[in-house]
Amino acid sequence: MAKWYEKAVKAADFLKKSIEEQLGFLPNPEVALILGTCFGEAVNFSEEKAIISYNEIPEYTVSTVNGHSGKLICCKIGEVWCYVMQGRTHYYEGYETDEVVLPIRVFSLLGVKNLIVTNAAGGINTSYKVGDFVAISDHLSFFAPSPIRGVNEEYFGLRFPSMDNAYDTELREKALNCASETNITMHIGVYAYMRGPQFETPAEIKALRILGGDLAGMSTVPEVIAARHCGIKVAGFSCVTNMAAGVTEKAVSHEDVSDTENQVKEIFAPFIEKFIQMI
Repeated sequence: MAKWYEKAVKAADFLKKSIEEQLGFLPNPEVALILGTCFGEAVNFSEEKAIISYNEIPEYTVSTVNGHSGKLICCKIGEVWCYVMQGRTHYYEGYETDEVVLPIRVFSLLGVKNLIVTNAAGGINTSYKVGDFVAISDHLSFFAPSPIRGVNEEYFGLRFPSMDNAYDTELREKALNCASETNITMHIGVYAYMRGPQFETPAEIKALRILGGDLAGMSTVPEVIAARHCGIKVAGFSCVTNMAAGVTEKAVSHEDVSDTENQVKEIFAPFIEKFIQMI
């Protein structure tokens, strides 16, 4: 039974109808962008846009986290039509991972070829500082069920998809060039996915560092797995909003994440616009 394919078709059909009604025509974006925590306003949207709340879209889940407004926007960023998710849902909110990644499967049916994911993350790598950006090169994912667990739906992809080059090397090279041209310091690092919602303990962060993790966060990886299952290329970017537990003497808090949000838009918006033009 192709449960998630049927749900994705239902949502995709709704979105196509709603977007065409709002714009008067139906664009065919090949780029989708997920704006995670502290990235919600980090894009300059075109005036010509269609906006649909997640709670209107059949089968979609709705975020319960501050800073995730829960809107899908179809618009131009620069000269490129894109789908933009303002906010996401998370495993720690009580959703299953296959529910969390339904939008990715919908994007695959809508013709998306490239996915850009963003998130706020805790810095494990001691060479990072708060406010730095990191292009994700790989991830560690041991702590939540895979979103493609269960009966494989071949409409989306293979039973055993490869996670080699999960974060596309060519896209990352383009991103690094764009970062240089827009005067952004962009590190390269490995993102360690944790279930949350509690922040990691100092011992967990120490273990993740030994395993090769540079960043810790509670999102993104399920979406990347689903995207690669669907054959969509991925570029991922983190903003270091705090240093992870035990890296400094300061206790980790969600306020650290919120405090970084205002500076992100000013820095990130020119970069992401330039990057999308190059994809």
